[in-house]
Amino acid sequence: MKKIYLLLGISVLLILAFVLYQHSNPKAQESITYFPIDPKVTFKTAQTTLTLMNQQSSTILWKEHSTLDRKAYLRQDAALLYANGRLLEALWSWKQNTAELEQEKRIKLDKSTLLQAITFHHAELHEKEDQITSSQAMSSDQIYFITAAADEVNTKKQLDQQTERMLQLSWNKGLRQFAINLKNYQAFPLSEFNELAKGVLPGFTKPETDAIVGNLWEGLYKNYILGIKKADGTRENPKGSTLPLILISTDKNHLLVLTETASGEPILLRQMMGAVD
Repeated sequence: MKKIYLLLGISVLLILAFVLYQHSNPKAQESITYFPIDPKVTFKTAQTTLTLMNQQSSTILWKEHSTLDRKAYLRQDAALLYANGRLLEALWSWKQNTAELEQEKRIKLDKSTLLQAITFHHAELHEKEDQITSSQAMSSDQIYFITAAADEVNTKKQLDQQTERMLQLSWNKGLRQFAINLKNYQAFPLSEFNELAKGVLPGFTKPETDAIVGNLWEGLYKNYILGIKKADGTRENPKGSTLPLILISTDKNHLLVLTETASGEPILLRQMMGAVD
């Protein structure tokens, strides 16, 4: 009987310790935080893949993997999958004291679809007592799933045209509603932004680009992936929302994220760029 009580007591203590640990580390679960980039730290691998597993079963394997060149205090990856321009699924993972993260999901489709996957890979480093730094990378992939009965060339063209038309209508609706003058901004769909930002964004230095990317994904994680933050303070599930349009002000003062919820409500997220130097 004493052994039973002892085991129960140990179990309770372990559960309590786990709860206290989770409570003391809410940041790790709830946010990606941008810190100055450490140029000496790099990602050995940062990869996103979309692979047709079986044409007959209509299954796509969506996978992302990243490995830092060292263990980090905190590793985080956030992955988005869009189907014909609308968010189909989102994955995010975090782990402490590791260099590597990997996530995957099988996606079953029942019609021809353009799939676009975008991943932000992040590491938070505490290698100096008085300074926190970070490292980041981006990866992406795209695949056309074409049903067996469809003509591949024509179907790809139709999917491109339909997706572009839907996104243009959605973005124009938001631009009108929020009275945004495109002359004052550089505009990039998130998929294009991520590819450009692997190098240098037009009109910015590499350090400036890194800061823009890190701060953007910090905001996307908090106000989009974990639930779209609306003007009234409520949140809506991001599934079904449109691929965001990223708008960077020409005066380098702020950036905007324009999207539309699955229910058709335009959403505008604003982020100041004061941290960019």
